[in-house]
Amino acid sequence: MAIQIRCKKCKTEMKLSSKKCTKCGSAIPKRGKIYKVIVRHLGKKISRTTTNLELAREIESKLKADIARDEFELHKKKPALTLNQVWDNFLPWAQENKKTWQTDKYNYEKHLKQIFGDMRLDTISPFNIEKFIISFKKAKKANGKKYALATIKHQLVLLTRLYSVAEKWGLYSGDNPCRKVKKPKLNNQKTEFLSDEELKRLLDTLEAWENRMSAGFILFCLYTGLRRGELFKLKWNDIDLKRQLIILRDPKGILDQTLPISDKAVQILITLPKDFKTHWIFYGKNGKQRTDFKGPWLRVKKAANLPKDFRLHGLRHHFASSLVSAGTDLYTVQKLLCHKSSAMTQRFAHLADKTLRDAVNLSDELLSKNSELEIINFKEKQNAR
Repeated sequence: MAIQIRCKKCKTEMKLSSKKCTKCGSAIPKRGKIYKVIVRHLGKKISRTTTNLELAREIESKLKADIARDEFELHKKKPALTLNQVWDNFLPWAQENKKTWQTDKYNYEKHLKQIFGDMRLDTISPFNIEKFIISFKKAKKANGKKYALATIKHQLVLLTRLYSVAEKWGLYSGDNPCRKVKKPKLNNQKTEFLSDEELKRLLDTLEAWENRMSAGFILFCLYTGLRRGELFKLKWNDIDLKRQLIILRDPKGILDQTLPISDKAVQILITLPKDFKTHWIFYGKNGKQRTDFKGPWLRVKKAANLPKDFRLHGLRHHFASSLVSAGTDLYTVQKLLCHKSSAMTQRFAHLADKTLRDAVNLSDELLSKNSELEIINFKEKQNAR
């Protein structure tokens, strides 16, 4: 802290004992001096000016006392928000802008809130997050199974997102500890498909299945490759049976899509039960929109004796695998699956190897036949001579 004299002419600040300006050489008057109180605290600077030396000393004493009591308002930082406070701001935004906001809500309330909810953003350290990951890996779900790495990664992605939006919205300006924590690497490029025997058992089971709505739902998945959630949202006004077109409203990650459907898919739609007056195609209880299909799928899967780990989503993979194996190019498959980018479709690229091998083998056969013909022609010409 210091009290200095300010030159009226060039505004240079000097010691109280100065008689002349150290910069311009102007004489310092005995009366009407300008005194400047300068305070530096926590790397910041504040100044006050007055024409009275006694008043300058009082200002200096008051600032010293404020700093000693930690009441220096201009330098006292506001405490950072807690994660709960950030979440309270994030949730309304997510409900309007994110399709998966309910998943975020579940993950936050189930996992993040109890560990980090009451902590301020500037007190959560990379070490805290690493401890959270370790405890998560050791924890078990209600069914006794351990949490998947994907579940752990989802928590870290959400936590990172909360820090990012807090910074973006001006609610927080500190470090983001998530940037210093390595997220688990997942090997989730699982490609599922049914063998010929498994497919036959599934089709035979569905043909005799009493609940025709459940059977139709599974068959439509198989013949279109659509996601379960996309079928839940399908309405009759999204279908053009004559032109065999279907409109997917707000599919995952992209805009509305219009896709062709096969003859078998059309036949499935025509034969679906219509027990209720509803616009939902694959309706649930009392004609309302269906929100789950776990029970019916497990019963059908058991009856068809399919592998225990084969998922309903595997029918989508089987659809894509069948097309690629038959020679359909990946770009076409990408469009039919409504993949946002080709990266997701690349998991089926290895299936195209068979098509390539068949083409190479065919070329061998054709070339061999042509070679044989050339030899025969050559011999015939030699004999003619």
